[in-house]
Amino acid sequence: MKKELHPDNYRMVAFRDMSNDHTFLTRSCVNTRETVTIDGKEYPLYKVEISNTSHPFYTGKMKLVDTAGRVDKFRSRYKHLEKK
Repeated sequence: MKKELHPDNYRMVAFRDMSNDHTFLTRSCVNTRETVTIDGKEYPLYKVEISNTSHPFYTGKMKLVDTAGRVDKFRSRYKHLEKK
């Protein structure tokens, strides 16, 4: 890897999902004010509102909201194109 490619403050940072308290470590140069101890080692802590453990796309809890019957209108409009 090239030297001096990353900023000086590129380090391991703990990110905490505030909706479910899931914490994960990754490298980042984000500015933080708090720290957290994980497995006996102290890391800078950055709080996020949503992560892959709480986002509906990743959790599978995403639902289709059909307002004004749009799906039914689409299906009826293109019914003649369906394979039989």
